[in-house]
Amino acid sequence: MRIVLIEDHTILARALIQALQDAGHAVDWLDNGQDADDFLAQNGADLAILDVNLPGLSGLDVLRQLRARGQVFPVLILTAQGQVFDRVAGLDAGADDYLVKPFEMVELHARIRALSRRPADARNDIEHIGAITYDRASRSLMTGTGALQLARRELALFEAFAENTGRVLSKDQLGERIYGVGADIDANAVELLVSRLRRKLEGHGVNIRTLRGLGYMMQVEPA
Repeated sequence: MRIVLIEDHTILARALIQALQDAGHAVDWLDNGQDADDFLAQNGADLAILDVNLPGLSGLDVLRQLRARGQVFPVLILTAQGQVFDRVAGLDAGADDYLVKPFEMVELHARIRALSRRPADARNDIEHIGAITYDRASRSLMTGTGALQLARRELALFEAFAENTGRVLSKDQLGERIYGVGADIDANAVELLVSRLRRKLEGHGVNIRTLRGLGYMMQVEPA
């Protein structure tokens, strides 16, 4: 999942980035409300974690503007303002959830998992792709012979393909899903990840095709 973190407290932001990346997410970090609004308008997100008190533009204004643009990805407000009227204001502005500082990382991860179970297109949590059963909520893959173990970046790559089965994804698009927008993406690293994932998917009814000059496409093999 590509998460956009909008938080101006540098120490907290760095801790969050590390925790989210360790969980296999790509993270884009912005510490200014206006910059965040511009970034989200251009790039969107799978999920945004949004502080309220920000320089440039308040978190609630960022939230109102992205909803006004019709952007429907989940938004989790993360703030020290925990009074009832603060929570109500955030939810009324379009937030999907609200977490008050200080908090435990385990709770943040749980809330992210809960939000990922409510995607905008109402997909089922359980999806069958070839001979693989993919559980979006637990981010786990099962086959007829047991669990399919993927490293965190392989899992992020699989999720990108699973959401776009039958569609061509360029190396840049895959790199952004794995490392974040604007990251210094090594095309060779993406190729290596695709190669490793392709080998692990062999024999499970799923194939990743290489389309020279265009990118890659995951297809379900005929039964």
